[in-house]
Amino acid sequence: MRLLLVEDDREISTMLQDFLRSEGFLVEIAPDGETALAHFEKASFDLILLDLMLPGRSGMEVLRAIRRSGSTVPVIILSAKDSDSDITLGLGLGADDYVTKPFSVTQVLARIKANLRRATLWSAEGRQEEAAPPVLRAGDLEMDCAAHSVRKKGIPIDLTAKEYAILQLLLAHPNRVYTKAQLYSAVWEDAYLGDENAVNVHISRLRAKVEDDPRQPRYVCTVWGIGYKLGDGHE
Repeated sequence: MRLLLVEDDREISTMLQDFLRSEGFLVEIAPDGETALAHFEKASFDLILLDLMLPGRSGMEVLRAIRRSGSTVPVIILSAKDSDSDITLGLGLGADDYVTKPFSVTQVLARIKANLRRATLWSAEGRQEEAAPPVLRAGDLEMDCAAHSVRKKGIPIDLTAKEYAILQLLLAHPNRVYTKAQLYSAVWEDAYLGDENAVNVHISRLRAKVEDDPRQPRYVCTVWGIGYKLGDGHE
């Protein structure tokens, strides 16, 4: 697996690079935002580790550029900014995970493996292992599991790996209500520690893409006091 580490602190980047290489990863380092985007444009990466406070172009700008390109590569933010608003903003812009500094290298490794597992699940090989029907539907929404694509009224919708995973879970089990803890466990493949930010932000992003009016969702519906379930797309 090839990783891009975007970090301007040489001590941190060297420590992480040495550790991750010892775990079998190929790691390229970018010390600033411009270099990061240059690497991103000329090479393919399986995952990106992204600091927010960078010289020149910020980590948030880098993240916006990556997502505007249409890439769904997993992005894990590594940042000393640990407020709820910073975390929510990072996840809202398209990050898949958020690790606050200071961190342990083993913690970062665990997050990398969890996000790579999720991304690999939707690769060609991973899809063959899935028992999901080839096409899942609800109202005007259609998910082709073989092609790993989603359309609404025939128009393609670009989803990140986690947005796709949440939607597939709901489409595959239309009569089931999922709590936030159950969604987190299934999609993030990690223990739910009571932090609702990740689930809330990804649900909000998914609704913005699949709903006619995200304020009145008809596909990703809230069951108050419990969690979320699939709607039929009708009012």
